[in-house]
Amino acid sequence: MNAGFRRQDGATLVIALIMLVVITLLAVSSLGTTNMNLKVVGNMQSRGEALHATQQAIETVISTPQFIANPANALLNPCGTANTLCTDLNGDGTPEYTTQLNPAPSCISVKPIKASELILSSAEDLGCSAGQAQQFGVAGVGSGDSLCASTVWDITAETKGMANRTRVTVTQGVAVRISADDMDSSCI
Repeated sequence: MNAGFRRQDGATLVIALIMLVVITLLAVSSLGTTNMNLKVVGNMQSRGEALHATQQAIETVISTPQFIANPANALLNPCGTANTLCTDLNGDGTPEYTTQLNPAPSCISVKPIKASELILSSAEDLGCSAGQAQQFGVAGVGSGDSLCASTVWDITAETKGMANRTRVTVTQGVAVRISADDMDSSCI
């Protein structure tokens, strides 16, 4: 019996070392996978934040008639240059994302609203029908046209991350009712 044990001296040590190497390789592989997943989630978060900043800039633009009157300076309080909006997500005073309207908002179609299409029970439509009996002195008002027009605008916003290479571009169309006076000056 003694001779059998002598032949196996060190075999347990070799098997234990092999198992230790296998476990170490599994741990290193898991660590690499975890780091890659962390980077993917971080990139997804940055893209989501940039998309939110882009949508916020577009909503800020369309919430004011400034973009109709002056598309080259569509934002009321730009940061830095015209048509630029800075987004500070964590409130530390340093913007994480910068959104620029490039190109400036543009009117892509305009159509005068006919007086016969107005619903006079609507306050918005009622304002378009005022003075219909006269129809002189209003630029762009033709026969049977109301004092308003329907326009479609393209607004493109591009957001760039300040600390990372995140870049998101969104183009959105928006329909806006404008006065016939603004129709000739804003939509050519």
